[in-house]
Amino acid sequence: MRKISTPYLLLLPGVAFLFTFFILPIINLAQTSTQTPVGGGDTGEFEQTLRFSNYLDAFLENKEQFGRSFVYATIATLLALAIAYPLAYAIALKGGKLKNFMLILVIAPFFTSFLLRTVAWKQILGEEGFVVPTLRTIGIISDSTTLTSTSFAVVMGMTYNFLPFMTLPLYASIDRIDPRTLEASGDLYANGFTTFRRVTLPLSMPGVVAGTLLTFIPAAGDYVNAAILGSPNTKMIGNVIESRYLKIVDYPTAAALSFTLMIVILILVTVYVRKAGTEELV
Repeated sequence: MRKISTPYLLLLPGVAFLFTFFILPIINLAQTSTQTPVGGGDTGEFEQTLRFSNYLDAFLENKEQFGRSFVYATIATLLALAIAYPLAYAIALKGGKLKNFMLILVIAPFFTSFLLRTVAWKQILGEEGFVVPTLRTIGIISDSTTLTSTSFAVVMGMTYNFLPFMTLPLYASIDRIDPRTLEASGDLYANGFTTFRRVTLPLSMPGVVAGTLLTFIPAAGDYVNAAILGSPNTKMIGNVIESRYLKIVDYPTAAALSFTLMIVILILVTVYVRKAGTEELV
């Protein structure tokens, strides 16, 4: 009897932590999302009226920010995948003795604050950086064109900040591929591209799916990059939620937006994982 209960006792701390810091806040958020202001909203107090139309009102009022968030997150995820896959491939299959050192370089940005890294991109893309003068010199942009406070800056910041989340799952997946499988492909007269398309890529799909999820989900709810690198015209839904909570003090709308964002992301993730054929990841 004691042996049977031991695993459940070991689970108790984790279950208690998740219940306290995840389940209870979610329940509180759900309750807040259906409240209405007391006295027309001037008092800063709210009462429970089960007003589910808060969800529809919040979505319709901020549908542009919702769409922008998912577009930015999708572009940043695709860019991160395009950058991270060759990097992870090189580290896993060509890294040799430098493999561990290269992995340290991948995670090195985590040693610095997320906020500081984003501010650094504002300087890199600003007038004092090297990117804008270089692009003007070679004629890609005009003298009046700037890169800061644009959607380009926001997407670049998101791509950079979430790049390690894409690289590490890809590396883990590619590193597990048996080299003899690639050698067998060559023995069957497959060239390098065919080997990659028919062997390497399919075997690394769990890493691709995991990396895209780890990148897309936080990117869709991000607000730091849009706040620092963007402008009012590049606001994402995370900026709206932050403003509703901390500035406008409209808790029901903020909670409804948060729940709507979670539900939409959950639906997209479920559809994506099923289409990718890796249901075991969820």
